[in-house]
Amino acid sequence: MAQLLAATQYDIGGIEVNRLLPHMKKRMVGPFIFFDHMGPSHFSQGRGVEVQPHPHIGLSTLTYLIEGNLVHRDSLGNHLEIAPGDVNWMTAGKGIVHSERESFETRGKPHTINGLQSWVALPEQYAGIAPSFEHVDRHALPQMVKGGVMIRVIAGQAYGMTSPIKTYSPMFYVDLIATKGSTLALPSNTQETAIYVIFGTISIEGCTYKSGDLILLDDLNSDVKTIEDSRVILLGGDKWHVAPYIHWNFVSFSKERIEQAKLDWQSGRFPEIPDDNLEFVPLPTKNKKTD
Repeated sequence: MAQLLAATQYDIGGIEVNRLLPHMKKRMVGPFIFFDHMGPSHFSQGRGVEVQPHPHIGLSTLTYLIEGNLVHRDSLGNHLEIAPGDVNWMTAGKGIVHSERESFETRGKPHTINGLQSWVALPEQYAGIAPSFEHVDRHALPQMVKGGVMIRVIAGQAYGMTSPIKTYSPMFYVDLIATKGSTLALPSNTQETAIYVIFGTISIEGCTYKSGDLILLDDLNSDVKTIEDSRVILLGGDKWHVAPYIHWNFVSFSKERIEQAKLDWQSGRFPEIPDDNLEFVPLPTKNKKTD
């Protein structure tokens, strides 16, 4: 059996976003507490992405682009550009600030942004660790090709391969491109699993799903086939029996910690981004997430 989780639309920093997690039917899939598909958003020359400095606690953010380039800056001093297939993995821990913008070269011509952003909740014992950041080039990610299916392990462990990214709980995040008529083996028969269709059409136990669908699998022995050439993301991990609280960009098992983070951001007690400190996203009055 499978359950379709419909998206909610947002505009964040000029990017059209379909938000799949958290969902009213399912707050988390494994450690994944947040899952966005950004775009595809098309910009004319001179226009582009403007995600101003904003804070996080209690999670790791994962950025994975399909098209376009983004410039990441953070309060640890990191400043680099992410390209399609690369991975940005930022662990907020006790607190970090970052921004996402574009280079002169990207903003100076018509361009498209299309990619995935996820939040991976930190287990309670790691929620207050020091913040850190990893950028992994696509060529350093493990991958294999078999029977018309290309597989890349972005984070975690799957199909006997392990991503170099340091994770804090059992999980998998996998990119697959498969030709029509392929059968997709699932990474695990014990962990919570969801499938996101980037393009193409797939069949799960006789039901058809298309681009933009996030499908939560109830039966980990489900038969998953491609009806046409398709690209999908498989994500999941060990089930969390207690979900942390989430408010704006803050994740914590303690409501008091979230209230403290809100006060710290309003009072300017979070660290600044060295080369991007002239503006910031104010704390929203409503529970609206910005990333």
